[in-house]
Amino acid sequence: MLTSLRDNNGPYFPAERSDGYERGLAYGRKRSGVYMNGAELIFKTAAACGINICFANPGTTEIPLVAALDTIKSVKPVLGLFEGVCTGAADGYGRVTSAPAMTLLHLGPGLANGVANLHNARRAGTPVVNIIGEHTTWHRQNDPPLAMGIEALAGTISGWQKTVGSADSISRDMTDAVGAALSGRIATLIVPNDLQQADVSDRALPTLGPIFDAVDRAAVDKAAHALKNGRARALILGGRGCREDGLLAAARVKEATGCDLLSEGFPPYVERGAGLPQVDRIPYFPEAALSLLSKYEAVVLAGAHEPVTFFGYPGLPGRLLTEKQKKVVLCREGQDTIAALRLLAETLGAPRVSAMSKDAFAAFHRPDLPTGLLTPEKACSVIAALQPENAIIVDEGVTSSFAYWDLSFGAPRHAFLSVAGGAIGYGMPCAIGAALAAPGRKVIDVQADGSALYTVQALWTQGREGLDITTLIFSNRSYRILEMEFSRSGISAASPAARALTSLSSPEINWVEMAWGFGVPAVSVDTSEALAAEIRWSLSEGGPHLIEMRL
Repeated sequence: MLTSLRDNNGPYFPAERSDGYERGLAYGRKRSGVYMNGAELIFKTAAACGINICFANPGTTEIPLVAALDTIKSVKPVLGLFEGVCTGAADGYGRVTSAPAMTLLHLGPGLANGVANLHNARRAGTPVVNIIGEHTTWHRQNDPPLAMGIEALAGTISGWQKTVGSADSISRDMTDAVGAALSGRIATLIVPNDLQQADVSDRALPTLGPIFDAVDRAAVDKAAHALKNGRARALILGGRGCREDGLLAAARVKEATGCDLLSEGFPPYVERGAGLPQVDRIPYFPEAALSLLSKYEAVVLAGAHEPVTFFGYPGLPGRLLTEKQKKVVLCREGQDTIAALRLLAETLGAPRVSAMSKDAFAAFHRPDLPTGLLTPEKACSVIAALQPENAIIVDEGVTSSFAYWDLSFGAPRHAFLSVAGGAIGYGMPCAIGAALAAPGRKVIDVQADGSALYTVQALWTQGREGLDITTLIFSNRSYRILEMEFSRSGISAASPAARALTSLSSPEINWVEMAWGFGVPAVSVDTSEALAAEIRWSLSEGGPHLIEMRL
């Protein structure tokens, strides 16, 4: 009986292996005929399913998968220096394209490093396929240092997950993962290292496009009745309902019923600007949200979650709609929000878009360029005044960017992405995915300084890939949102503990030197005039730039 297996170009393998391990191959072995290894088949299947990009931070257990990318060249590898960059980039890519990107992560700790942005992607309904390397099947029993319960961790963010149990099932497992992701879920496939190396047939099983469940006709009729009756009614949009086709169908519903159009407080992806219906955003702070929503007798949720407060505040309800308000869910998970909105418009006898008046859509409007020392509101005005047509705005400005939404409603057509799950550190990575998903469009990342520091390594990937991203840092040198929450809780922001845990000064962070160190040109400005000049320069030159806006 063999005690080891050696390939001329590879390492020794110990004898303590599971049945069937003799099919495994060392990394350098040359293969011929119609066979490839499991790692190559994963990427061949992914490509056949339409995936063309993989955001990766691999380790030893993923070496066969890395090597496979030299063979399957239709999948572009993009290196992130931190797993949260990879998962956030996959989120941004999926939000823009509605198609999944892949991540390639190293064991449980690698997945753990990427979980925060996978949480955001889950809340956004973004299609993502995670490939997680696992120890060889025969080595897991030895409890090596990096071993952990990957399945348990993956379950917190995955709508679908599986650990590959046989090399023969690899293509089917990968196909199922992509199919699950296409319905707006995170799919996680865990692949033991020895199965990545195993010889398999090269036959990849393709998958179908997204398949939605049938729209519920009874729910549509119920929504139509709610919107036709009563004094004050609202249609709250989420998911695909915030894309152009959904917005135009919603505009028809508004024309027929007079209802207001609202979006979730942190919409994953909204198409906005002149020529599209204006949608109001549910405010972050509960008092303002309650003031807005309390006036409605009936609310229809179209692809949106029922609005709740971010946190539980004493004396305030957690749910922002009361039991006395009529709530109708137009469509549920797995159903097509756009199809449901179109059917609702037809049921209401709404006019076609071509027959609607211009007043139903936002007119072109830009704010005037401000002057003088920068404030958050002035910075938002400059951005809205200068953003180009078809721009993608990634918003993680937190407290500093609140004014942007209202200032930009009449700007040229653009997309707006926000931190759907509330886990900060999403903006810079999300901008990477957006830029790679839409290489002809300008990406502007409106970014709070505290949040940016969670995934600042993203700047390196932006520089390496030469991505057309302008990063605008709101530099107030503090966790301003915490200062506001302290104040709401009756804690003085001047208290020693509050200052110690919210101030980002002493030492101050040098954004310009840090960005240059990652290969991204950077400047610092403190006036409206300088900000306008630098944004114009960045947008005209192309490539990655960072502008620190000192407030």
